[in-house]
Amino acid sequence: MKIIHTGDWHIGKVVNEFSMLEDQEYILNQLISVISVEKPDALVIAGDIFDRSIPPVDAIELVDRIFNTVLLELRVPILAIAGNHDSAERLSFASRILTNNGLHIAGSFDGNVRKVVLEDGFGPVSFYLLPYSDPRNVKHILQDDEISTHDDAMKKLVEKVGQAMYENERSVMITHGYITNLGEQAEITSESERPLSIGGTDIVNSGYFNSFSYTALGHLHAPQRAGADNIRYSGSLLKYSFSEVNQKKGINIVEIDGDGNSSVRLTELKPKRDMRIIKGPIGELLKPEVYTAASTDDYIYAILTDKGELIDPISKLRSVYPNVMGLTKESVMIRDDNKTSASEGYKSKAKIELFQEFYSSIQGEPLTQEEMKIVEKVIGEVETGGCK
Repeated sequence: MKIIHTGDWHIGKVVNEFSMLEDQEYILNQLISVISVEKPDALVIAGDIFDRSIPPVDAIELVDRIFNTVLLELRVPILAIAGNHDSAERLSFASRILTNNGLHIAGSFDGNVRKVVLEDGFGPVSFYLLPYSDPRNVKHILQDDEISTHDDAMKKLVEKVGQAMYENERSVMITHGYITNLGEQAEITSESERPLSIGGTDIVNSGYFNSFSYTALGHLHAPQRAGADNIRYSGSLLKYSFSEVNQKKGINIVEIDGDGNSSVRLTELKPKRDMRIIKGPIGELLKPEVYTAASTDDYIYAILTDKGELIDPISKLRSVYPNVMGLTKESVMIRDDNKTSASEGYKSKAKIELFQEFYSSIQGEPLTQEEMKIVEKVIGEVETGGCK
């Protein structure tokens, strides 16, 4: 059986006041092209289809258009769950009716883990759809006072699934959360991932999923393993923060053989606009030989290394890079404990020496000879009251 594992679409997301909808439509059309070529038995979406619980109308229309293409034109079933960004109730609406057209959505957790069975040449494959749910909700529904963390909840739910599985069953778990190996930190997290809880109570042991042929995870935005080769995050379809600039975005193409063994290959997707960080003096960044090396239409975060004040630098940058999302000025300040007061022996030092020390502590480098002459002249004028 071949499945395409995706997650964290975040349709309708706005990054630094820039709507990502056009970029999302572009990347989803690439996904359609991959589906057309690969002809999978199912498309999996491991949560966070939308970026917020009440998505804008144009975001809903885009998802509706993509789902119609996959289901009705390409005839590929979709198995999707709610993530922590989605409205579970909204995704659950009319799910029984949609099932008749091959759309299987698990939105709200109701105490049961939804099971969907698909067939291939070797027989059935069971898909278990476990949407994101707060541990307090799981505790209430299962009436289990032992549940207090995400790990507690997941352990109970996977055990419940295991009791219903038959021997040697080929199976796929689809869920959403912070899953990692034995409590270790995941390989890559990013700023665009909303924390599920504080104090480490969101971490779930990946060992619970060892009995499944494949586990399709959502929540972390970098494609990565979660302890084993068959327990994986596909990552988000696009970069959604500048902490993700070095991540490769794509989808997992998973093949499960007749014995339940899975193989995974990452197919990279190319965005309409990349997300990049550029660094240097503003004059250098505006030179054609610099900006023509990559697309100026990319989303940009600029780190300016200029000394002194700059007048309206973002407007100057946007004359070349129209999609500048932010900028900062690199600080070369070196702060030691003694930088809040004059150094030892300051009473015996000349004013020029004190200024040199002050300048070096702030700028991280000494005055040049030319700057030294200017400072000496100014100090002399101040001491003589401006008289020669």
